[in-house]
Amino acid sequence: MTPPLYQLHHHLGAHPLPIAHTPTSTTGVRFGLWAPRASRVAVVGSFNGWDPAATPLTLDPEAGVWAGVAPAARVGDLYQYALTGPHGEALPWRADPVAFSAELAPARASVVTARPAHAWGDAAWMAGRGARHALGAPMSIYELHAGSWRRHPDGRPLSYRELAEVLIPYVLALGFTHIELMPITEHPFEGSWGYQTLGLFAPTCRYGAPDDLRALVDACHQAGLGVLLDWVPAHFPLDDHGLARFDGAPLYEHPDPQRGFHPDWGTAIYDYGRAEVRDFLISSALFWLDSFHFDGLRVDAVASMLYLDYSRAPGAWAPNAHGGREHLEAVAFLKRLNELAYLHHPGCVMIAEESTAWPGVSAPTYAGGLGFGRKWNMGWMNDTLRYFSLDPVHRKHHHHLLTFGLAYAYSERFILPVSHDEVVHGKGSLLGKMPGDEWQRFAHLRLYLCFMWTHPGQKLLFMGAELAQEREWSHARALDWGLLEGDPEGRRAGVAALLAALNRLYRHAPALHARDHEPDGFAWLLADDADRSVLSYVRRAGDDEVVVLLNCTPVPRLGELVGAAADPYECVLNSDDRALGGGGVGPRAGQRLLPDPALPWQGRPAALCVDLPPLGALLLRRRAGGAGGAP
Repeated sequence: MTPPLYQLHHHLGAHPLPIAHTPTSTTGVRFGLWAPRASRVAVVGSFNGWDPAATPLTLDPEAGVWAGVAPAARVGDLYQYALTGPHGEALPWRADPVAFSAELAPARASVVTARPAHAWGDAAWMAGRGARHALGAPMSIYELHAGSWRRHPDGRPLSYRELAEVLIPYVLALGFTHIELMPITEHPFEGSWGYQTLGLFAPTCRYGAPDDLRALVDACHQAGLGVLLDWVPAHFPLDDHGLARFDGAPLYEHPDPQRGFHPDWGTAIYDYGRAEVRDFLISSALFWLDSFHFDGLRVDAVASMLYLDYSRAPGAWAPNAHGGREHLEAVAFLKRLNELAYLHHPGCVMIAEESTAWPGVSAPTYAGGLGFGRKWNMGWMNDTLRYFSLDPVHRKHHHHLLTFGLAYAYSERFILPVSHDEVVHGKGSLLGKMPGDEWQRFAHLRLYLCFMWTHPGQKLLFMGAELAQEREWSHARALDWGLLEGDPEGRRAGVAALLAALNRLYRHAPALHARDHEPDGFAWLLADDADRSVLSYVRRAGDDEVVVLLNCTPVPRLGELVGAAADPYECVLNSDDRALGGGGVGPRAGQRLLPDPALPWQGRPAALCVDLPPLGALLLRRRAGGAGGAP
């Protein structure tokens, strides 16, 4: 059966013979390339002396595909395509857009790659992952850049297989449910972090071969850890061996610069109105979900795809057929992408990085939405980081930055992201954003993480936050692991311990995840005390309930009252606990607390009286009928 066009990686690229539709006695490699306007195409490589005359390909004029067999080619050979343009002009040799592997940059050749040989052992994970991605399931994501998480003493990055050995136990100890890899699709410029990719079917060879990446994903799954991939269909770089003007004129990019060139990034924008380009992108997405068992894709820069006027001055863009600013072809592409991803890979999750108020990003397409499963909550991230960067004396004037997020928290299926973008380009590390002396900065960081983990929405945190990294992240070096050795007060170790405790509680307390996307799973107890910068709220699911108190000033609030049920409570987390690097103000973890039924408070039948630590958070879990308590 011929694969559908949205699986065109079965048609195009370099495929070692024999393959299904060729005689078993045939050897060599079959090449296929879409280049409809080229007047001649040949494959050149290490198997034919890089001779453009040696291995010409034949055009199927109806499909615009050039194909042929190189009998001498073998797995591991290097190759490129020599194209002649429509007017007889010689074009720069091109890498294969559907290559499954490539040379290490700055070299430019593609590599003939063996068919996958990895023996998967994750059948149980794949069969059950749909439940792990359900709306009421906990999802806590550790985002990382594979090349700079850890490095060898000589500066080399860890390989995919080496990452499997050390990353998996580390992330599991922190309690995360998933990792998210920043783009590992092949890219020529290291400094783009993978976001300017030219190899949408090739895992970067910087860290190993394709089967090495499969081994990493498989090991994660067998350990109970999900794996998400950051994927970039919004734009591509203009390197002359890449996709730009591929066959002598715009092919992958839109021919109109107002739609085909991105002014912010100096890159080309895909032509979403062209069926072959849509099929190319959708094929890439399905390829990663299928051939590598990724559990989902985080789709980068969705906002830049949705609007024709994105980052464009008046007069520098043209409206759509209806006179609006919406990029109708891109919208149709995203809807089809999500429909096919969920159709062919049930249980996966598609995530949008989308920073505007576009309605229904995470609503199903049959209801008029874009069809994503989740959306990054960029507004919450911007507001809360701005609030926590303020000196506490000024916070009473900006109290809304913490409370406004609840006004729209249920308009989408949100993930709360504190990603790599927030710790680069002069923004400072997460710890570096926090004001005050050293004690206050660490207290602020613990408080912020408590607010994030108890706020409605699933979680994403970039690597290094658990180390209380002082410096901004740089792709050119490893995280500052040595900080843990110079930590006499235990404050950095305390941040990691706090994250582990928060993730453990988040996973095991239904109140903190089971109704994450339902308004009645959250209720404010105290939302308007701007003068004292104190907030309290309750998270609930069934009989499970967690009361959260936040003190966003360095002044302890002794004898603080908070509304409660009539049952006993247990302090399941105090961010000022000495074991976390705090000062020990307030109830200790595990302490039993009895509400006063004679004092109805904040609309509840009883009140708890607690000492609220400075720059601190308390999480109090109800023990209805003797149940509940710390996980």
